[in-house]
Amino acid sequence: MKRMMKKVVLALACVSSVAVLAACGGKEKKEDVITFGTNAEFPPFEFVTGKGVIGEFDGIDIAIAKQIGDDMGKTAEIENMEFDSLLLALENGQVDAVIAGMTITAEKEEEIDFSVPYYTAKQVMIVKEDSDIKVAADMADKKIVVIQGYTGETCVKDMGYAYEAFKKGSEAILELVNGKCDVVVIDSATAQKYVNDNKGLKIVEDAESFDSEEYGIAVKEGNSELLEKINASLTKMIEAGTVNELSAKYSEQ
Repeated sequence: MKRMMKKVVLALACVSSVAVLAACGGKEKKEDVITFGTNAEFPPFEFVTGKGVIGEFDGIDIAIAKQIGDDMGKTAEIENMEFDSLLLALENGQVDAVIAGMTITAEKEEEIDFSVPYYTAKQVMIVKEDSDIKVAADMADKKIVVIQGYTGETCVKDMGYAYEAFKKGSEAILELVNGKCDVVVIDSATAQKYVNDNKGLKIVEDAESFDSEEYGIAVKEGNSELLEKINASLTKMIEAGTVNELSAKYSEQ
């Protein structure tokens, strides 16, 4: 009877351990691994391909993540998820850091810590080549599409315009290509990639309406040890011109 009870207790302990692991993303943390959360729907920064820099993932951010891992003597791994889930995953410890073309804002800095900026971007409008949209104000009576959680959504919302939000940039662009919307507001580098890949589209800029923004890597608030290592690696890449080289490389693909 005692032996049977021991088996039951052991079985319950195993079930409990599995439940804990599942709650933390389904796998144990490894000391020799740094896990980055991303949303691989944001070319040229992060996207899925046949053979990427890290597994199936490739792009400017993914290459940066791999180099950070190398500099730390660790293997960089990627957790791909919806953009709106990234900061929650960071808070819960499912990922160590977030690299996803994430704009540094005062609002986000109240909850997380950001690395030094590594890329400067701006919001632009993607329209069809025959569009009469010349400036942001021309969107007032148009059907606007943005990507949920991206800076473009915040900008359009602040302008007071109605819009529809999609979870994937590719879905938003498909709406425009198929004539179901008039304009997509998105980050400049990603906009250029979509325009290159889809004939009949063009980019419209309005510097007076859209300010420049800086991307940073997010870590859990107070994780100064990891932040210091990420900053050291990023600074080295920036000073060596590596980030600019990656930007040029992936923007031409």
